[in-house]
Amino acid sequence: MNILFVTSEAAPFCKTGGLADVAGSLPQALARGGDRVSVILPLYETVADKWHDEMVFERWTYVRLAWRSVYCGLFSLEREGVTWYFVDNEYYFKRQELYGHFDDGERFAFFSRAVTELLPTLPEKPDVVHCNDWQSALVPIYIRDAAVSTDFYKGIRTVLTIHNIEYQGRYGRETLGDLFGLAPGWYDGGTLAYDGDVNLLKGGILMADAVTAVSPTYAEELKYAYFAHGLEGVISACAGKLHGVLNGIDTARYDPGTDPKLVENYSAGKPAGKAANKKQLQQTLGLQVRPDTPIVAMVTRLVAHKGLDLVCETLDRIMEKDVQVVVLGKGEARYETFFNYACQRYPGRVAVYLGYSENLAMQIYAGADLFLMPSKSEPCGLSQMIAMRYGTVPIVRETGGLKDTVHAYEPHSGTGNGFSFANYDAGDMCYVVREAIDLYHDNPAAYRTLQRRGMKEDFSWTRSAGKYREIYESICK
Repeated sequence: MNILFVTSEAAPFCKTGGLADVAGSLPQALARGGDRVSVILPLYETVADKWHDEMVFERWTYVRLAWRSVYCGLFSLEREGVTWYFVDNEYYFKRQELYGHFDDGERFAFFSRAVTELLPTLPEKPDVVHCNDWQSALVPIYIRDAAVSTDFYKGIRTVLTIHNIEYQGRYGRETLGDLFGLAPGWYDGGTLAYDGDVNLLKGGILMADAVTAVSPTYAEELKYAYFAHGLEGVISACAGKLHGVLNGIDTARYDPGTDPKLVENYSAGKPAGKAANKKQLQQTLGLQVRPDTPIVAMVTRLVAHKGLDLVCETLDRIMEKDVQVVVLGKGEARYETFFNYACQRYPGRVAVYLGYSENLAMQIYAGADLFLMPSKSEPCGLSQMIAMRYGTVPIVRETGGLKDTVHAYEPHSGTGNGFSFANYDAGDMCYVVREAIDLYHDNPAAYRTLQRRGMKEDFSWTRSAGKYREIYESICK
């Protein structure tokens, strides 16, 4: 099968979030299964020079975007069995940030139109075009539109993956023709109409042959208003083509046995090296070097939906225990201020790094004992999987992929691989965090069992790639 993956970001070329990890790992897993796989994404300014040195210039053309005729270049490179295509236009993509610009609608409309018009020039016609989030949600629409008049596009099947439904690509109704180059019927017929606006994600969901969410629980949650941000009716109407496929992680990249960022490597079979990483983390962040005091860590964006209100409300209760807390992230000023103040109140016991450092993040995964993710919503979540792989036991709220990957410890049977709570409630979270701390102190054998069990979980992309392949085959029959 020939699969083209369309994404607005992909590791290791450019990354702002989990989409990049998916786009950087899933295609290789599919290729290892024997499929012909290619990925197409914008050529941003932030793509490192070393990748430019490997690229081959394929062609240039002009892309029709409503009344515009816009230059489009195409570059490629081969990596790990996958062909990577880069769409070049410096006006749209020569910028320091991937998103957040006043003309994002136009930028990604150009990208989607470029993908559609470049399809006939690729070495092989794709059987499936797999799009991701609102930035490429126009592709299923443009393919359907083109298939009316051009035979080439007939038979191409499309998949749209929702990584976070909160971001939908909403623009004023006047953009339909002037910006996106679509006929009035796309709005008047209801495909793109949403509360007086054009909603690109809605249109993509309706037009794609299959829709996936990044975990089975998230797929179910999207049918409810609390999680769907207004699109619950659309999701429910498309329930027959909706699939929940749990993301994986790159188990070669995230491997404590080989990770060069660690002071000492270790594994589930030889866990001794984790203690050296804990000591190093304590020294690096100015914490008291106490090997028997558990470290509770968070590596997260400091924003409300990550559950930080619960942490702010209960931190003093948590700190009544013999525990240390580490937070890495940046975001809303109120949370940054709170954690800075917490460092002053609990010197040597609370450490905060406001920003993001890949090296420090991996040192935290390796050096911490417990990993806290009390999210309001979490479509999939990768941090809990990485934490478990590094022997750091997760504490999560039961939502989205957190519920699918973390199973609560049962004292009577000894089952589970972490700790969880169901209600979005500060008291419930605090109770479970204190329970985890107590287990670490009072029953180290049970804690180590949870630790080893998490390290042995299979979070590789092989399983997920098999699920996607089944979906591709079902829509190509």
